[in-house]
Amino acid sequence: MFNRPKYLSKMERWLGKPLIKVLSGQRRTGKSYLLRLIQEKAEKLPGSHHHIRIDMENEANFHIRTADDLNDHVGARMRENQAERYFIYIDEIQEIKNFERVVRSLAAQEKVDLWITGSNADMLSGELATRLSGRYVDIPVYSLDFQEFCSFHNMPGDMTSLQRFLRFGGLPFLIHIGLEDEIVYEYLRNIIDTVVYKDVISRYQIRNVRFLNDLLTYSADTTGSLLSAKKISDYLKSQRVSVSVNVVLDYLSYLVSAQILYKVQRYDIRGRKHFEIGEKYYFQDTGIRNAITGYRISDISQIMENVVHHHLQSHGFEVLVGKDQQREIDFVARRKSETYYIQVCYTLAGPETIEREFGNLAAIPDNYPKIVVSMDESSPSTRDGIMHQSLLTFLTTFH
Repeated sequence: MFNRPKYLSKMERWLGKPLIKVLSGQRRTGKSYLLRLIQEKAEKLPGSHHHIRIDMENEANFHIRTADDLNDHVGARMRENQAERYFIYIDEIQEIKNFERVVRSLAAQEKVDLWITGSNADMLSGELATRLSGRYVDIPVYSLDFQEFCSFHNMPGDMTSLQRFLRFGGLPFLIHIGLEDEIVYEYLRNIIDTVVYKDVISRYQIRNVRFLNDLLTYSADTTGSLLSAKKISDYLKSQRVSVSVNVVLDYLSYLVSAQILYKVQRYDIRGRKHFEIGEKYYFQDTGIRNAITGYRISDISQIMENVVHHHLQSHGFEVLVGKDQQREIDFVARRKSETYYIQVCYTLAGPETIEREFGNLAAIPDNYPKIVVSMDESSPSTRDGIMHQSLLTFLTTFH
């Protein structure tokens, strides 16, 4: 089993603490794997304890469909195995109807250490958040970042490995099937079908499946572009597909809830406020994006942006799209007291490109660190106090 230190270290901090630990993220990003790792750690703790694991994708647990089923199953296991402490692990808990009620009841028991995973972003909103306010900790889980990718595949952190990462993304299971286009993309398309069916079509009772697939393709083709529901609706009308703005908004929200897509809001840097419209959408995993639209070298700038967004999110940053008067800043990354402004471009090949990328950052009237990220290795390391980093350097040193 491969260790994922940046997640496991967070999880270990909460081991034995009287809070519900929630691992959230898109399917197949490694939540079940991390749940096994923390169980191994818990099993080595001193004292009398019993471990109850429920995997909702395992046929053996298909009888657990409702909160009452879950309560009966866990209660029976606890009565059969008397212990001072019970560690309970429930994988893909959103498959259980009204699970919030049992989670709340279990969390109230001092002798229970509860860990759950879920693949729906709405899982932590509404009822669960209201009932359990202050009683759970969310640990988002993302597909592998570049350094994890190299570790999993036993590769050096060089340009060849980076090209593979840009092409195939970082879903952990790829280590079992090898990195060949046909095999990888067939696997990824199967993942897309599973996620779209289970977490979107089935959950939200989608009728216009064709439009949902078209919207996903459109999102892949326009990754990193400023979008609005009206813009998408107008485009579809030009293709003789009539879909209302409200339907577009609903379907986009479903894809975000399934964590296939992440919505990134625009932020007025000088006014320090969020804009209501004109957000960008990025994929949780670039391999998923490439499996939808195909890997094209002409899309390299979009793919690089997606990778930088993924890297920032997976290292705990809140990520926004910056707007400074008429200038756009690709990313404003904030984490506690830290703020960074980041521009991403394919290459700094020419004075106009250099002036645009560095000039946009230089015009921001504060002293937070500013970085230009490109594929270039040989460009100047700084200009006017603004740092330049190659994508390879950024992904291996910026944490």
